[in-house]
Amino acid sequence: MYSSEEILAMVNQGLADLRLERQPFGLYKPIRYVLSIGGKRLRPVLLMMSYNMYSDDLQKALPTAVAIETYHNYTLLHDDVMDRAEVRRGKPCVHKVWNENTAILSGDSMLVMAYELIAQCQADCLRQVLDLFTTTALEIGEGQQYDVDFENRMDVSVEEYIEMIRLKTSVLLACAMKMGAMQAGAPKGDCELLYRIGEKVGLAFQLQDDMLDVYGDFQTFGKRIGGDILCNKKTYMLIKALEGADEQQRRELESWIETKQYDEDEKIAAVTNLYNQVGVRSVCQQLIGEYFDEARELLDKVSLPAERKTLLWQYVLGLLGRNS
Repeated sequence: MYSSEEILAMVNQGLADLRLERQPFGLYKPIRYVLSIGGKRLRPVLLMMSYNMYSDDLQKALPTAVAIETYHNYTLLHDDVMDRAEVRRGKPCVHKVWNENTAILSGDSMLVMAYELIAQCQADCLRQVLDLFTTTALEIGEGQQYDVDFENRMDVSVEEYIEMIRLKTSVLLACAMKMGAMQAGAPKGDCELLYRIGEKVGLAFQLQDDMLDVYGDFQTFGKRIGGDILCNKKTYMLIKALEGADEQQRRELESWIETKQYDEDEKIAAVTNLYNQVGVRSVCQQLIGEYFDEARELLDKVSLPAERKTLLWQYVLGLLGRNS
């Protein structure tokens, strides 16, 4: 079996080999830029690791792995425009290097490229793979709309938030893992289990991302710390803080949310202090642990020898910064 490092090298080579010399140059240069600035590539790596559990002929899965990463980056281009983000992976966002119109058009082209790559899937599973990818793409749009809708609400529940991040983030990881297994001819039951594992890992990963936005550092996080706080994003951290705050703490939180004029560093420090008072960091860590444990239990049910599942689980451990 291939290590995650070997698979990552294959994915990066596949991305580098994409034909981006078409004209107009101004449409394709931003695509090359965003695909060249790195990232964990966790979705294509998970796809190929899931495939590799059942088959060693990884080159057959590479086009769909590259498709998933191209699609993912398309969503980031549009997300960054919508969020008015400045930095992605430590580099200026596409709409900052060029402009918003270019980011939108280049992103649209990446979506088309993703479908072109998906179409290179083996004929015997092409229809199932296309159906899964299309359903997933629609769900991600639904999740993004929920995220936008939440901006103007103060009554977002934990359940609503979890469903939003499941749609916006988790389903693509789930799709990647199931897609890899499907192409390798895995049993239907295993494909479904791997989808559910992807959902759990995705939820844990997004919650960790929420936490890192508050408690991470720029060098490892790749974007400004406190960005969610500044734009009043209804993250799990904010929802639980509002839920657990006493009357005075809630008034202070709501004041920072409603205030239009403020010093950015002061707002980040004040809201973070309120999060510390309420104890939302430990609550978030606990939920991450629960999703992690659920993923482990599901993987145990996959009908493969333990040694065929070890590398995948080690990779998941690394994603969530765990040792066991």
